[in-house]
Amino acid sequence: MLAPLANDTFLRACRRQPTEYTPVWLMRQAGRYLPEYCATRAKAGSFMGLATNVDYATEVTLQPLERYPLDAAILFSDILTVPDAMGLGLSFAQGEGPRFAHPVRDEAAVARLAVPDLDRLRYVFDAVASIRRALVTTDAAGRRVGRVPLIGFSGSPWTLACYMVEGGGSDDYRLVKTMMYARPDLMHRILEVNADAVAAYLNAQIDAGAQAVMIFDSWGGVLADGAFQRFSLAYTKRVLTQLKREHDGQHVPTIVFTKGGGLWLEAMADSGADVLGVDWTVNLGAARARVGDRVALQGNLDPAVLFAPPEVVRAEAAQVLESFGRPQRADGGVDGHIFNLGHGISQFTPPDHVAALVDAVHEVSRRMRAAP
Repeated sequence: MLAPLANDTFLRACRRQPTEYTPVWLMRQAGRYLPEYCATRAKAGSFMGLATNVDYATEVTLQPLERYPLDAAILFSDILTVPDAMGLGLSFAQGEGPRFAHPVRDEAAVARLAVPDLDRLRYVFDAVASIRRALVTTDAAGRRVGRVPLIGFSGSPWTLACYMVEGGGSDDYRLVKTMMYARPDLMHRILEVNADAVAAYLNAQIDAGAQAVMIFDSWGGVLADGAFQRFSLAYTKRVLTQLKREHDGQHVPTIVFTKGGGLWLEAMADSGADVLGVDWTVNLGAARARVGDRVALQGNLDPAVLFAPPEVVRAEAAQVLESFGRPQRADGGVDGHIFNLGHGISQFTPPDHVAALVDAVHEVSRRMRAAP
């Protein structure tokens, strides 16, 4: 067991326990908006050179924590490491998104799919362990403590399948949706393999030291009602049922984020996740009423707000917090809220605007809790 946490606010909010303020972290908080990240990436030579080097991955994971008093760190990696380990040949061209050299588009390719040997992902687990060690510091009393919790993550089975069939990103999802409707048997087979691979991958991250894990269902929102439940949510549930919920005597919270998934919050709240992430199109107060006391919520500032002046950023952050309301319920229970963006931070975001956001979340949420 590593050092106890100096700041466990994020974990307590995930567990719907009382907190002194609303914790905040940001999707893609280690990214191209930070000049120090760009410098480290230049040294690494490529995105995958960065992600597969334990020292570099540790360095960039901690960079935003050196700038901002964030309440959690998130592993620096990519959602497509699992299909890459399946042998699909992941690459990132400069200025372009990810591409797979061997997309999965026919029966033979589907038949070849299997849960990968996790040793091919050893660099990820080594990075998790390295980051946990790097987060250890000494507090004012001279005790060794972890600064904040570390979040591990993976893409969802459906989102991975989108990339695997399309061969990269897509504007219309024509190939993956054609397979889904014309050959649902093949799509279900891909999703079964993906779900079991993601579960094994996240469990290995937990074993390596991840204190919470998140499933990014980035493309779940492109599905029709009915199709979402069959092809995305069902397989996210398959992952969740296999995950370790305790490690080193501590509960390991699970977070599910479906971009565009506001329509299905009630069903997602019954998935077995501890926390649901919501995008900026969702009214947070209404979402809280819809999920009740089943899950905590994470979100949901529009990332574009961060392009506005700091005073606007602060006002918009306050609006999100006020929409959720005070966590304490009338019946004495607590509803958890983790402040985040409704999607990943843009590379064009001014870093000082992020500082204004983090400070505003902490300041306003403390004030809301102190109000009579």
